[in-house]
Amino acid sequence: MYKVMFAAVLATGIASCSQNSITGRNQLSLYNEADIQSMAAQQYQQFLTENKVVSASANKDAEMVRRVGARLVQAINRYYSQKGLTKELEGYKWEYNLVDSKEVNAWCMPGGKIVVYTGLLPITQNEAALAVVVGHEIAHALAKHGNERMSQASLQQLGGVALQTAIANKSAAAQNILLSAYGIGSNVGALLPFSRKQELEADRYGLIFSAMAGYNPQEAIPLWERMKAASGGSKPPEFLSTHPAEDTRIARLRELMPEAMKYYKPVGK
Repeated sequence: MYKVMFAAVLATGIASCSQNSITGRNQLSLYNEADIQSMAAQQYQQFLTENKVVSASANKDAEMVRRVGARLVQAINRYYSQKGLTKELEGYKWEYNLVDSKEVNAWCMPGGKIVVYTGLLPITQNEAALAVVVGHEIAHALAKHGNERMSQASLQQLGGVALQTAIANKSAAAQNILLSAYGIGSNVGALLPFSRKQELEADRYGLIFSAMAGYNPQEAIPLWERMKAASGGSKPPEFLSTHPAEDTRIARLRELMPEAMKYYKPVGK
């Protein structure tokens, strides 16, 4: 019986590997992207109703989050158009909201559902650094890292046959895996960490997108130095539980910076 179950899971995994259009890397994608976006939209609206959303019309920080989001989306549309990959953005209905919370966190769900927590702003300190963080989170979504993490977790937690049922029915198990993949909520179990490859991809494209949006990508270096300092306490910020901030990361950012700077053109120039 175990051999049969293992064979079913293995066959499911092999048949569900696909090449990501942007990164060029083969990745496990058991979930249909449209299904994930549908689940994400539902969970996003639920999250917004259960948390205090800061009004962009009455708060400068919330207005800044909207402005950063809008500029990044314009840059991403331009980048995808230049690559002939506009169809990859079908189904994306971008939203960007600031939520009143002491958590140091930000995330972007499939379909462009973005949240920034007010607790992150004392660390970003400026608009360009915020753009680096949001660009990084958007890059995770566009590179379909959530699908990849959910697929890996689903195989481990649900198994082959049960997995297909969970996906088709958008079950509570599938929704919990979605939430844990993006670090949303406090009752969804352990967060699913990004792999080193996923983090490097998000760093690279996050820098490119923020640079194309007119933000200086070099702000990433002092930003992650501040992130490192913020993790010096007894409990690191939630953001860092899935986004390691070691010295090696800062070194990688320095290596990526020359490529990102080629895309950088300050606003108004």
